[in-house]
Amino acid sequence: MRFGIVGAGSIAQTYASAFADSAEARLVAVCDVRQVAARAMADANNCRSYSDVDQMCQEAGPQAVVVCTPPATHPAMCEHLMECGCHVLCEKPLATDSASALRLLAAAEQTGVHFTMASKFRYVDDVIKARALITSGLPGDVVLFENCFTGTVDMSTRWNSDPRISGGGVLIDNGTHSVDIMRYLFGPVVELQVVEGKRIQRLPVEDTVRMFVRTADEVLGNIDLSWSVSKEQPTYISIYGSHGTILIGWRKSQYRRPGDNEWTVFGSGYNKLQAFRSQINNFTRAIRGEEDLLITPGDALASVQVIETAYRALDTHRWAPVAVTGQAVPEPV
Repeated sequence: MRFGIVGAGSIAQTYASAFADSAEARLVAVCDVRQVAARAMADANNCRSYSDVDQMCQEAGPQAVVVCTPPATHPAMCEHLMECGCHVLCEKPLATDSASALRLLAAAEQTGVHFTMASKFRYVDDVIKARALITSGLPGDVVLFENCFTGTVDMSTRWNSDPRISGGGVLIDNGTHSVDIMRYLFGPVVELQVVEGKRIQRLPVEDTVRMFVRTADEVLGNIDLSWSVSKEQPTYISIYGSHGTILIGWRKSQYRRPGDNEWTVFGSGYNKLQAFRSQINNFTRAIRGEEDLLITPGDALASVQVIETAYRALDTHRWAPVAVTGQAVPEPV
């Protein structure tokens, strides 16, 4: 499968490495309005560079494109690529509002292309294994879920902290991953509350928040997100059930049940390149009709709706119900 990439930033560099290690897909072109950046990335990956999307589609002939541009550009860019006949894998967040996300899903259906959101953690081997353990009943009835994506990063000069481009701060940036993980493991999120912490970096957006989440199956979630503090924890996901605990870590993942003398290791930790490669391969095979998308367009829309609701909850300081997919977001209670 011939792929192009639009956007030559840091996330695109990881995709390029994943393409180099994939037997399913090949990178044939890189496009960026910054010609120097596009040319440097293309030269490093033995493919062609462009500063114009139409020219890339006409000359390089990609069958699919990964969109790695800032969130505010996603709707126009993805829709244009669909009209060019390209299948589109768009980096998270899919859009900064649910109305734009709905338009993109409608455009994909109208043009007949495959389209969905990229979200790497759903493709991490240990996360997939943990889901299988939950489904098998190993932890019993899951009661609590904890997720922590925190780290000290200077965001003062990055587009991620410009709300006109990003749609918000750490909540939409890192929180989109958290929401997709929780939905993948436990199903729909039905209500949430968000509390903002002290703004250390004096940004125009939030740099630290805590989310409280409840799923349809009554799993309670606690999610910590920050660009300004690091909790220095070996695990980024903790799952507590009536009959056991599952910990998903950066270097190893393990579980323990009551009566077990020791933890049982079931995974070797987070492998970024493996996750990106698996994501590319899944999208490629879905286009070929060989397997289903692991993240469906409906999942992508739901992710946007949950984050949109989270910002409403942040503003109102109250628990807010999450919209049913395809419907308007209800007022907070």
